[in-house]
Amino acid sequence: MKWNLLPADELVRRLEPPKGRVKMVLDTDTYNEVDDQFALAYSLLSPEKLDVLAVYAAPYFNDRSSGPEDGMEKSYAEIVRLLGKMGRTSEGFVFKGSRGYLPDGETPVESEAARDLVKKAMAMPEGELLYVVAIGAITNVASAILMEPEIVKKICVVWLEFNLMQDVPAARVVLDCGVPFTLVPCMGVASHLLATVPDMKDAIGGKNALCDALVELFGEYSSDHFGWAKEIWDVSTIA
Repeated sequence: MKWNLLPADELVRRLEPPKGRVKMVLDTDTYNEVDDQFALAYSLLSPEKLDVLAVYAAPYFNDRSSGPEDGMEKSYAEIVRLLGKMGRTSEGFVFKGSRGYLPDGETPVESEAARDLVKKAMAMPEGELLYVVAIGAITNVASAILMEPEIVKKICVVWLEFNLMQDVPAARVVLDCGVPFTLVPCMGVASHLLATVPDMKDAIGGKNALCDALVELFGEYSSDHFGWAKEIWDVSTIA
C-alpha cells in the first residue's frame, strides 16, 4: 500500500501535547484483563480534559476467550456492564469491533467500530484532531485507515505496545501509514503502574457502584494477595 505521508514538520506539530479539552475515542479489549476497565472509567470520568465520543470493543484471544470474536463480544458486554454501573447508556456510544484480526496489510475487517471511526474522523473540523486511544489489538483502527486513508490527516493514535504481537499486520499498517502516533512502552514504563488490593480498597472502596465493581474485579484477578501487586497497564494511554 502506498501512503500519502504528512510532511515531517506537520507530523511533529500534530504530536505536540494537546492543550485544553480534546475529543477522543477509546478502542479497548475490555474483558481481556482488569486494566481496561480502569482506563475506561478514567477516560469517562475526566470530562475536564477528555470528550469521549465513542467506545469500540476490540478483539483478543487468550485464556479468557475462545478466539478473537468471542473476546470482542465479551469486551462489548463488559463495556456495557460498566456503563450501567455509571448510569450511562451504551446506545449510539458503544460499537462492536472486528470479529478477527487484520489478515494482511491491505484488507480491512468490516465492523461497526471501524465504520464509526471513519465517520467521526472525517467529521472533525479543520484544524482539530480526533485522538484514537487504543489499548488492545489494533485491527479496528487499522481497518478504518484502510477503509478511508484520509483519516490519517484527521486523527492522532495513542497505543500501548503490549498488544502488538497478537495483531502484527494491523500494527504494520498503523506504523507505516504515517499517522501521528504515540507508542507507550510496557516493560520499564507502564509496568511501574502497580497497585495492590489494600491500595484499591483504601482509595476507591465503598465510594459508589462503579468503584466497588472495580475493587472486586481487581481482587478476583489473583487468589493470593500476599505481597501481590498488579499492573494497571492501560491507564498510561489515558494519562
